[in-house]
Amino acid sequence: MGAGLGLALASSAFIGASFVLKKKGLLRLRGRARAVGVGEAANFAAYAFAPATLVTPLGALSVLVSAVLSSIFLNEQLNVHGKIGCILSILGSTVMVIHAPQEEEVSSLESMAEKLKDPGFIVFAVCVLVSSLLLIFVAGPRYGQSNVLVYVLVCSAIGSLSVSCVKGLGIALKELFSGKPVLQEPLGWVLLVCLVICISIQINYLNKALDIFNTSVVTPIYYVLFTTAVMTCSAILFKEWQHMVLDNIIGSISGFLTIVSGIFLLHAFRDMPFTPSLLPLFLQPGRADRHQSCQHQPLLPSEDKGSQSAEEEEEEEEEK
Repeated sequence: MGAGLGLALASSAFIGASFVLKKKGLLRLRGRARAVGVGEAANFAAYAFAPATLVTPLGALSVLVSAVLSSIFLNEQLNVHGKIGCILSILGSTVMVIHAPQEEEVSSLESMAEKLKDPGFIVFAVCVLVSSLLLIFVAGPRYGQSNVLVYVLVCSAIGSLSVSCVKGLGIALKELFSGKPVLQEPLGWVLLVCLVICISIQINYLNKALDIFNTSVVTPIYYVLFTTAVMTCSAILFKEWQHMVLDNIIGSISGFLTIVSGIFLLHAFRDMPFTPSLLPLFLQPGRADRHQSCQHQPLLPSEDKGSQSAEEEEEEEEEK
């Protein structure tokens, strides 16, 4: 568990930093690919030691790392919404780590094969494949150019299956390093082929969504849908939530929703300038004193002045 958590955090740090280094010009294309490769390798290894419900949401920290390093090294302004989003992402990740579910022990490819034969997972996989085909061949040509959910749903649904393949390959690598004849097991090769196919589809339709829609729109929606799909798939396949108490269930869901709120604030309001004029009048600098001085003025000064002038005119008439 601790090793998986450390690898997930390292993966987020490498991936987030690689984008900043690329912008800074310190890495060429090959160097950036190396940095991303290290991050993805760490993320791949994290699934072998920790539940997918914990590893996948922590991927949001790569967005946080990129935002913070960009403000430091690239002088990109991180407005108040972005800072609040960073704090919420850290708090949500911490809560999820504290209440992370303990997945059912799967230590061999044989036990992984038994999990894959579970009727619940078979139904889930069939639903994912059928819905993805409908989105690609029916909804895609009609609504793909106008609705961001079409291609993002394809990426998220297929991505949940790719995480399951990564989990199985992680178990296979652990067995390979322990000296077992894993290369003779057909399940390992099947998982590898399925992983390549799933990742190819995932990258293809994610790029389509990014070509059509703004990144600030695609990124938070993709994170929410992808993480939800992975958590659902992992709960069905590995029974991660089966032995959790109510406190941990509420904590995990609350932590995930907090991360979602932070990612939304980081992206949705990234280009919105935050000026003092957006604050309420009593919080705006320079206007607070005027607001307080207005509070001490008489409510009806004009009427008082008018009554005083009328009294003076009456007194003048009496004197005459």
